[in-house]
Amino acid sequence: MAGIPVDSTAFAVFDMQALTADTFDAGIQSADDDLAVVFFWGLDCFNCEVAKKAMLAQPDAIRALGLRWFHSNVYEHRELGRRFLLHGVPTWFFFHRGKRLGRATGWHGLAQFEAAVAAARAKIRAASAGATDVGHPA
Repeated sequence: MAGIPVDSTAFAVFDMQALTADTFDAGIQSADDDLAVVFFWGLDCFNCEVAKKAMLAQPDAIRALGLRWFHSNVYEHRELGRRFLLHGVPTWFFFHRGKRLGRATGWHGLAQFEAAVAAARAKIRAASAGATDVGHPA
């Protein structure tokens, strides 16, 4: 049985940088102050292909999220799957300045993905507000 072909169009359209176990941390750090998202996917993953097609159907909405995109085939880079305790793909992890902020598992539509992005940004704002409150009484 032939495998499901990998459609790499989404990787190109959203300028997703490929990450391996060796390049992962440096790649995430390269996002600087941008909210980074890593799309973990796998070869022959039907739901990964569905997610990419859904994203490609609404590229302006995806770009409007203002994310720095990365991707990794965790079937090829199994150590990343173990590192992030992945039990299935597609999964997206959000990072800011190298710190993991959250995840979205499975593609459940744009609204749910936007909510995951908003939750990650809220964590950034909360951490930033906490840093500016240091030394001030509550």
